[in-house]
Amino acid sequence: MSEPSGQRGVYWFFKGARGITSLPAIILMSAFVGFCGFAVEAGIPLGETVFMTGMIWALPAKVLLVGSILAGVSLPAAFITVALSSIRLMPMVAALIPEIRTEKTPTWLLLLLSHFIAITAYVFTMERIQDVPRAHRVAFFAGFGTTITSANIILVAVIYSTVANLPAMVAGALFFLTPVYFLTSIWASTRERAGHIAMIIGLALGPLFHQVAPEFDILYAGIVGGTLAFLADRAWKRRVGS
Repeated sequence: MSEPSGQRGVYWFFKGARGITSLPAIILMSAFVGFCGFAVEAGIPLGETVFMTGMIWALPAKVLLVGSILAGVSLPAAFITVALSSIRLMPMVAALIPEIRTEKTPTWLLLLLSHFIAITAYVFTMERIQDVPRAHRVAFFAGFGTTITSANIILVAVIYSTVANLPAMVAGALFFLTPVYFLTSIWASTRERAGHIAMIIGLALGPLFHQVAPEFDILYAGIVGGTLAFLADRAWKRRVGS
């Protein structure tokens, strides 16, 4: 007798949930320790830090929001900065959803699961999804996405007060995990040359714009770096094609 479909779905859900022990998940959780220290340093209360962990799902967006709060930028500027950082997730959603959905998958479920699509979840799932039967790919991704999000919410809630009492050197080291994860994960997930050029230019322009316009330094560095990278990439392609 074949195994009921519902039971197979549960199996693949927990198969995805087991991904919490994978290296990408552990690195992400370590980075959330750094983010927690960043939030404590910025004076963000426990409840708001936990809420951000669950609702603003992509660590760079949370870092940018806290950084905007520290810089004292206006609400519209903070909104634009976080929104622009999250636009990069749209190609991941467009690439992953067709890989996991079936004709019977309800739209509301796909919209709900798209909340959990970020670099770690995208890379983890795309590397393994071909080994999962298509009928159970939604369950597999749901298992990983909900588990890693819940784990980070619990992690931040538990260590919030501990991080606040750590020695300055240790707290600084933990905080350093966040930008390291930020840079390495985005660099690794970028497939186009323009993305790498934009990161390099943005890193170079960041300190300059911080001196000129500290309230909008990240926004300006992103816009200028991205524009120059786009133009440089187009010029390179025309030169190679000619």
